[in-house]
Amino acid sequence: DDMENERALDAQITGKAYQPVFEAQYRWSEWAVPKTAEGRPDLDRTLIGNDLVDFVNNSLMVYLRGFAETATNPNSIEAKIGQIFTEVRNKFGNGYMLREAVELIDGLKFGTQNQKSELSDLYETRIKNMGNAGRNGGQYYTPRPLIKSIIQVINPKIGETIYDGAVGSAGFLIEAYDYMSKSKSLTTSELKTLQNKTFYGIEKISLAYVIGLMNMILHGIESPNIIRKNTLEDNIQEIQNKDRVDVILANPPFGGKTEKKHIQENFPIRTSETSYLFLQHFIKKLKVGGRCGVVIKNTFLSNTDNASVGLRKQLLEECNLFAILDLPGG
Repeated sequence: DDMENERALDAQITGKAYQPVFEAQYRWSEWAVPKTAEGRPDLDRTLIGNDLVDFVNNSLMVYLRGFAETATNPNSIEAKIGQIFTEVRNKFGNGYMLREAVELIDGLKFGTQNQKSELSDLYETRIKNMGNAGRNGGQYYTPRPLIKSIIQVINPKIGETIYDGAVGSAGFLIEAYDYMSKSKSLTTSELKTLQNKTFYGIEKISLAYVIGLMNMILHGIESPNIIRKNTLEDNIQEIQNKDRVDVILANPPFGGKTEKKHIQENFPIRTSETSYLFLQHFIKKLKVGGRCGVVIKNTFLSNTDNASVGLRKQLLEECNLFAILDLPGG
């Protein structure tokens, strides 16, 4: 809703027409916190109790999910809103508790850049704390100091395409965006390229997909080029030059027995170790002269199984520069 107000104001200043993303009755200022003409809370139009739950479940959420089907551009903010709300459900069954939550949320302000930064930092902290508490959000979170170190080494540049085939909470893409957007003063064309034609990713897990999408939007990438599917389902022999990217940044999942046998058949070096399958995908996905920064398990250099040996040999044969950063603790 704050973004709608910003865009409407910009359009007014420049004398252009602005078509809001949401119909009036589905905007936050209309259904969540309606006001009178004098700017006071409109108690007659304020939904509470069962009326509020019914509106959210059977009207608002249906409307938001509908964007996934009606959006003409799959990379638009409308399409991303539809994809997000296709994956989530309202967990509030008590309309009075939901009203309290709405009032608290309305107290947060997202109008200035500092407020947006605070919100994105808050979101990142929640994801991190989920992991520290042993809950499922943390498995998609990579420590930011590690990500920043890798990005500084890779040094992505505006005009290059950047890809993460195991997006998770989108930490690599977000930090790369921050690194590139602050590297110099950007022209309008460069900013548009950074927003729309730079960052690409794939995520298999529903929760991680929604977390990653929202995280990118909150950090300023309004239309993330992220799709939900299993990266490893694609046969790497079918990857063409048009599919390749300049930079790959990723922390793929480790462990075996998570992918079925037919998935392993998509790779010349067959293994049940998921990260090794991802590594083969990344090698094939990278353009000639491209750069790749990937977190890999700390036994990769010492394992003597056929897959580890074969993959190390492939890396040495196909990469001009292959460096291992060995961090304390693995």
